Amino acid sequence: MRNLFLLAALCSPVAMAQVVTVEPHSLMRLPGNTSVVQLDRLEVADYGTLLIPAGLAEMKVGELVLGHEARIAIVPGEQTFNLVIKRGQLAAGSQITARGAPGTYEKPALPGRNLSLRVEALTAAELSIDARGGSGAPGFVGLDGGNGEDPGCTWGSAGKGFDGDNGGNGRDGAAGALVRLALPQSFPGERVKVQVNGGAGGVPGAGGKAGKGGASKGCLVYRADGGKSGKPGQAGQVGASGSNGSLTVQRL
Repeated sequence: MRNLFLLAALCSPVAMAQVVTVEPHSLMRLPGNTSVVQLDRLEVADYGTLLIPAGLAEMKVGELVLGHEARIAIVPGEQTFNLVIKRGQLAAGSQITARGAPGTYEKPALPGRNLSLRVEALTAAELSIDARGGSGAPGFVGLDGGNGEDPGCTWGSAGKGFDGDNGGNGRDGAAGALVRLALPQSFPGERVKVQVNGGAGGVPGAGGKAGKGGASKGCLVYRADGGKSGKPGQAGQVGASGSNGSLTVQRL
């Protein structure tokens, strides 16, 4: 019953709820039909993950507790995600991720989601944020060349094998995100670990295999020579890496 009330509260245009808890080793996804969420307390237990959908633009949290290896995972989206935290307590290995999605043969890689994070009081051995761009899709593999025809004994010669097609180029990686942090003056800069690298370019597609020439054939009167094999296709080129994002840190 408590969960039903929580979901109802989170489905309003400006969702408000007192406490949200993600159990250990579990995943919870916030509703995608609201733009702003306000919480008194958010706790993600050890190895738990809270998933932020693309439609959510802002979340305000009175107290945030991330357990060991806990995650807040922000889905790629066009809008900058604003996260405001009054008090944060982050255990070792916890992380906020805003990574882009890797590309596929049908879709290009997506950039990291731009992130604005404000934390007024922070207790953590490390603040870790991963906002790298998605990696590019691999290139298409070239088609293999067809085999040449075998000769006959009364006519013709062996056919030459066909060349394999060249492999496709890897797709380009996507850009890293723009990350803006507002942190307490007392939190050491060396404990801030933020990755905003562009995604790696996709690996090249392999060239197609060469087609075999027709086989030689011994006949009663003569011997037909075998046909030459075709040439293998060339591998494609590695895709370009995505551009790096940026990090701006402001002290409160």
